[in-house]
Amino acid sequence: MEMQANTWKSGQSRRSILLKLVSFGGAAIGMMTANLAKAQTKLAKTLVGYQDTPKGNQNCAGCELFLAPNACKNVDGDVSPQGWCKIWRGKPS
Repeated sequence: MEMQANTWKSGQSRRSILLKLVSFGGAAIGMMTANLAKAQTKLAKTLVGYQDTPKGNQNCAGCELFLAPNACKNVDGDVSPQGWCKIWRGKPS
């Protein structure tokens, strides 16, 4: 008996076509994940209890999330270097 190869008209085997589809799907998922990470939105000031004044000796300028001159990695909008919020994290010493 003669065995027939599992090939398509293009001359490619089913296995090679499936491997290409799986690789393409993995690449697409990787790109979507990267885009979602970029698209993450910052938190509203009200959600983090932001205030324009410090809390004791804690202020935005001393937080590792602060981006000079008046921004935060996680809080939306302008923040004062003298402000404070619930997600305050001191800069490492």
